[in-house]
Amino acid sequence: MEEKTIIPTDTQEEEEVTITQSCYEWLHTFIIAIALVVLVLTFIFRLVDVDGESMMDTLHDKDRLIVTNFLYKPDNGDIVVISHGQNLNKPIIKRVIATEGQSLKIDFQKGIVSVNGAVIDEPYIKALTTKQGDAEIPEVIPEGMVFVMGDNRNHSTDSRFSTVGLIPVTNIIGKAQFRISPFSSFGKIYQE
Repeated sequence: MEEKTIIPTDTQEEEEVTITQSCYEWLHTFIIAIALVVLVLTFIFRLVDVDGESMMDTLHDKDRLIVTNFLYKPDNGDIVVISHGQNLNKPIIKRVIATEGQSLKIDFQKGIVSVNGAVIDEPYIKALTTKQGDAEIPEVIPEGMVFVMGDNRNHSTDSRFSTVGLIPVTNIIGKAQFRISPFSSFGKIYQE
């Protein structure tokens, strides 16, 4: 019996090149997609879970939030995620009450908060601010710092306490924008 040698045809070589090229293009697209996801999650937004009751009734324990951080600068009334407090090593969620250069006064007898001499309207708080912490509250917020409090004022560890204290702006991860879970509460988060 005579052996036959099969000689590859141009069509077979073209098919191998096409398959290799398709695999390369698919892998290239996959790598670009992964890189874009990493960039978006690092520089544009993050997903964060609420832990605790300090932001009730605005936010609840186990709510899942979308936090934006691209070119973000804190402003009064913003709900922010903070990487950690002065002596607290975990992320926390609080509301910005005063920013650098603003004067701050809390009247714990009346339960009111004043910024730059004006009592701030706080329809989002669960109760008046009557609980005083152990931290010294400055009359004027220093440069590069913010003063934060939870909406559930009498059940919140915040800038009134030395474990949190004043927050350096560099410790703010971003601003909470949307609640994505539970689905029944899906939507934009109330800001001042």
